Amino acid sequence: MSTQGAPAIRFRYASDQSLLIHFGDTISLNTHHRILRFLRWFDDHPLPEVCNLHPAYTSVLVVFDPLRATHHQLQHVLSNAAAELDHLPLPEPRTVEIPVHYGGHEGPDLAGVAALHSLTPERVIELHSSATYTVYFLGFVPGFAYLGGLPDALATPRLAAPRTHVPAGSVGIAGSQTGVYPFITPGGWRLIGRTDAKMFETSRPEMSLLRTGDLVRFLPA
Repeated sequence: MSTQGAPAIRFRYASDQSLLIHFGDTISLNTHHRILRFLRWFDDHPLPEVCNLHPAYTSVLVVFDPLRATHHQLQHVLSNAAAELDHLPLPEPRTVEIPVHYGGHEGPDLAGVAALHSLTPERVIELHSSATYTVYFLGFVPGFAYLGGLPDALATPRLAAPRTHVPAGSVGIAGSQTGVYPFITPGGWRLIGRTDAKMFETSRPEMSLLRTGDLVRFLPA
Protein backbone atom coordinates (compact mmCIF):
# COMPACT_ATOMS: atom_id res chain seq x y z
CA MET A 1 0.00 0.00 0.00
CA SER A 2 2.93 2.36 -0.55
CA THR A 3 4.80 3.58 -3.61
CA GLN A 4 8.35 4.77 -4.36
CA GLY A 5 9.60 4.97 -0.77
CA ALA A 6 6.40 6.31 0.78
CA PRO A 7 5.76 4.81 4.24
CA ALA A 8 3.22 2.00 4.40
CA ILE A 9 -0.21 3.09 5.53
CA ARG A 10 -0.83 1.74 9.04
CA PHE A 11 -4.08 1.07 10.87
CA ARG A 12 -4.64 1.17 14.63
CA TYR A 13 -7.79 0.56 16.66
CA ALA A 14 -8.32 3.86 18.51
CA SER A 15 -11.56 3.02 20.35
CA ASP A 16 -14.55 0.71 20.06
CA GLN A 17 -15.87 2.95 17.29
CA SER A 18 -12.83 4.52 15.66
CA LEU A 19 -9.91 3.54 13.50
CA LEU A 20 -6.74 5.62 13.26
CA ILE A 21 -4.96 5.54 9.90
CA HIS A 22 -1.34 6.70 9.72
CA PHE A 23 -0.19 7.96 6.31
CA GLY A 24 3.36 8.86 7.27
CA ASP A 25 5.75 9.40 10.15
CA THR A 26 6.69 13.04 9.62
CA ILE A 27 4.86 16.25 8.81
CA SER A 28 5.35 16.84 5.09
CA LEU A 29 3.48 17.87 1.97
CA ASN A 30 3.78 14.33 0.62
CA THR A 31 1.98 12.92 3.66
CA HIS A 32 -0.56 15.74 3.51
CA HIS A 33 -1.26 14.98 -0.15
CA ARG A 34 -1.89 11.31 0.68
CA ILE A 35 -4.44 12.44 3.26
CA LEU A 36 -6.09 14.79 0.75
CA ARG A 37 -6.40 11.93 -1.72
CA PHE A 38 -7.93 9.75 1.00
CA LEU A 39 -10.50 12.46 1.78
CA ARG A 40 -11.22 12.77 -1.94
CA TRP A 41 -11.74 9.00 -2.17
CA PHE A 42 -14.37 9.33 0.56
CA ASP A 43 -16.11 12.11 -1.33
CA ASP A 44 -16.43 9.75 -4.29
CA HIS A 45 -17.16 6.61 -2.22
CA PRO A 46 -19.18 7.57 0.89
CA LEU A 47 -19.52 4.70 3.34
CA PRO A 48 -22.77 4.59 5.32
CA GLU A 49 -21.01 3.03 8.31
CA VAL A 50 -18.58 5.97 8.62
CA CYS A 51 -19.81 8.86 10.79
CA ASN A 52 -16.89 11.30 10.73
CA LEU A 53 -13.37 11.84 9.45
CA HIS A 54 -10.85 13.83 11.50
CA PRO A 55 -7.65 14.56 9.54
CA ALA A 56 -4.45 15.62 11.31
CA TYR A 57 -0.85 16.19 10.18
CA THR A 58 0.00 12.56 9.46
CA SER A 59 -3.19 10.62 10.20
CA VAL A 60 -6.96 10.45 9.85
CA LEU A 61 -9.27 9.28 12.63
CA VAL A 62 -12.24 7.42 11.13
CA VAL A 63 -15.27 7.29 13.43
CA PHE A 64 -17.78 4.62 12.50
CA ASP A 65 -21.01 3.01 13.67
CA PRO A 66 -20.03 -0.24 15.44
CA LEU A 67 -23.52 -1.60 14.80
CA ARG A 68 -22.87 -1.42 11.05
CA ALA A 69 -19.24 -2.53 10.80
CA THR A 70 -16.36 -3.96 12.79
CA HIS A 71 -12.81 -2.66 12.87
CA HIS A 72 -11.71 -5.58 10.74
CA GLN A 73 -14.42 -5.04 8.11
CA LEU A 74 -13.72 -1.31 7.84
CA GLN A 75 -9.97 -1.83 7.71
CA HIS A 76 -10.43 -4.29 4.84
CA VAL A 77 -12.44 -1.74 2.83
CA LEU A 78 -10.02 1.09 3.56
CA SER A 79 -6.97 -1.04 2.80
CA ASN A 80 -8.36 -1.60 -0.68
CA ALA A 81 -9.07 2.13 -0.98
CA ALA A 82 -5.52 2.95 0.10
CA ALA A 83 -4.17 0.97 -2.84
CA GLU A 84 -5.93 3.46 -5.16
CA LEU A 85 -4.74 6.67 -3.53
CA ASP A 86 -1.61 7.30 -5.56
CA HIS A 87 -3.66 7.13 -8.74
CA LEU A 88 -6.18 9.77 -7.64
CA PRO A 89 -5.69 13.39 -8.70
CA LEU A 90 -5.26 15.92 -5.93
CA PRO A 91 -8.20 18.29 -5.39
CA GLU A 92 -7.52 21.74 -6.86
CA PRO A 93 -6.60 23.96 -3.89
CA ARG A 94 -8.25 27.28 -3.22
CA THR A 95 -6.08 30.27 -2.35
CA VAL A 96 -7.51 32.39 0.45
CA GLU A 97 -6.05 35.83 1.18
CA ILE A 98 -6.32 37.14 4.74
CA PRO A 99 -5.55 40.82 5.52
CA VAL A 100 -3.57 41.32 8.74
CA HIS A 101 -2.89 44.34 10.93
CA TYR A 102 0.61 43.53 12.18
CA GLY A 103 2.13 44.76 15.44
CA GLY A 104 0.93 47.30 17.95
CA HIS A 105 -1.76 46.24 20.40
CA GLU A 106 -3.05 43.78 17.77
CA GLY A 107 0.29 41.97 17.57
CA PRO A 108 1.82 42.33 21.04
CA ASP A 109 4.49 39.66 20.47
CA LEU A 110 5.80 40.98 17.16
CA ALA A 111 8.72 42.85 18.70
CA GLY A 112 9.61 39.87 20.89
CA VAL A 113 9.62 37.48 17.95
CA ALA A 114 11.81 39.90 16.01
CA ALA A 115 14.27 40.25 18.90
CA LEU A 116 14.43 36.48 19.42
CA HIS A 117 15.59 36.01 15.82
CA SER A 118 17.72 39.18 15.57
CA LEU A 119 15.32 40.60 12.99
CA THR A 120 13.46 43.87 12.70
CA PRO A 121 9.68 43.80 13.14
CA GLU A 122 9.42 44.90 9.51
CA ARG A 123 11.44 41.85 8.42
CA VAL A 124 9.19 39.53 10.45
CA ILE A 125 6.17 41.00 8.69
CA GLU A 126 7.87 40.64 5.31
CA LEU A 127 8.75 37.00 5.94
CA HIS A 128 5.36 36.07 7.38
CA SER A 129 3.42 37.70 4.56
CA SER A 130 5.67 36.44 1.75
CA ALA A 131 4.99 32.74 2.36
CA THR A 132 2.17 30.61 0.98
CA TYR A 133 0.74 28.39 3.71
CA THR A 134 -1.04 25.05 3.53
CA VAL A 135 -4.06 24.20 5.68
CA TYR A 136 -3.08 20.81 7.07
CA PHE A 137 -6.18 20.37 9.20
CA LEU A 138 -8.67 22.17 11.45
CA GLY A 139 -8.99 21.62 15.18
CA PHE A 140 -8.64 23.10 18.68
CA VAL A 141 -11.82 25.16 18.18
CA PRO A 142 -14.16 25.35 15.15
CA GLY A 143 -12.49 27.21 12.30
CA PHE A 144 -8.95 27.09 13.69
CA ALA A 145 -6.67 26.00 10.85
CA TYR A 146 -3.17 24.65 11.45
CA LEU A 147 -1.04 26.24 8.74
CA GLY A 148 2.27 24.78 7.59
CA GLY A 149 4.87 26.61 5.54
CA LEU A 150 6.14 29.15 8.07
CA PRO A 151 9.62 30.34 7.05
CA ASP A 152 12.29 28.62 9.16
CA ALA A 153 13.59 32.01 10.28
CA LEU A 154 10.32 32.63 12.15
CA ALA A 155 9.97 29.29 13.96
CA THR A 156 9.35 30.33 17.57
CA PRO A 157 8.36 28.41 20.72
CA ARG A 158 5.01 28.97 22.35
CA LEU A 159 4.81 31.35 25.29
CA ALA A 160 5.97 29.84 28.57
CA ALA A 161 2.69 30.91 30.18
CA PRO A 162 -0.40 30.95 27.88
CA ARG A 163 -2.64 33.99 27.85
CA THR A 164 -6.08 33.54 29.36
CA HIS A 165 -7.65 35.84 26.75
CA VAL A 166 -6.62 35.89 23.08
CA PRO A 167 -8.80 38.19 20.93
CA ALA A 168 -10.69 36.71 17.99
CA GLY A 169 -8.79 37.15 14.72
CA SER A 170 -5.37 37.09 16.38
CA VAL A 171 -2.62 35.75 14.11
CA GLY A 172 -0.07 33.68 15.98
CA ILE A 173 3.09 31.63 15.63
CA ALA A 174 3.88 28.42 17.53
CA GLY A 175 6.89 26.33 16.57
CA SER A 176 6.88 25.99 12.79
CA GLN A 177 3.15 26.74 12.50
CA THR A 178 1.03 29.83 12.12
CA GLY A 179 -2.71 30.26 12.50
CA VAL A 180 -5.65 32.54 13.28
CA TYR A 181 -7.78 32.33 16.42
CA PRO A 182 -11.46 32.32 15.34
CA PHE A 183 -12.83 33.13 18.80
CA ILE A 184 -11.80 34.68 22.11
CA THR A 185 -9.98 31.83 23.83
CA PRO A 186 -6.96 31.09 25.98
CA GLY A 187 -3.82 30.42 23.96
CA GLY A 188 -0.06 30.26 24.06
CA TRP A 189 0.87 31.18 20.47
CA ARG A 190 2.97 34.31 19.87
CA LEU A 191 0.63 37.01 18.57
CA ILE A 192 2.06 39.09 15.73
CA GLY A 193 -1.12 40.63 14.30
CA ARG A 194 -4.87 40.42 13.93
CA THR A 195 -7.34 40.12 11.07
CA ASP A 196 -10.89 41.37 10.69
CA ALA A 197 -11.74 38.31 8.60
CA LYS A 198 -14.35 36.05 10.19
CA MET A 199 -12.75 32.65 10.41
CA PHE A 200 -15.96 30.89 11.47
CA GLU A 201 -19.58 31.97 10.93
CA THR A 202 -22.64 29.78 11.33
CA SER A 203 -24.50 31.86 8.72
CA ARG A 204 -22.17 30.67 5.93
CA PRO A 205 -22.86 27.44 4.01
CA GLU A 206 -19.27 26.42 4.78
CA MET A 207 -19.01 27.80 8.28
CA SER A 208 -15.21 27.77 8.38
CA LEU A 209 -13.42 30.25 6.12
CA LEU A 210 -10.64 27.71 5.58
CA ARG A 211 -10.73 24.01 4.81
CA THR A 212 -8.13 21.27 4.68
CA GLY A 213 -5.96 21.58 1.59
CA ASP A 214 -6.45 25.33 1.07
CA LEU A 215 -3.53 27.65 0.40
CA VAL A 216 -3.36 30.83 2.48
CA ARG A 217 -1.63 34.18 1.96
CA PHE A 218 -1.46 36.89 4.61
CA LEU A 219 -1.63 40.48 3.31
CA PRO A 220 -0.36 43.39 5.44
CA ALA A 221 -3.35 45.68 5.93
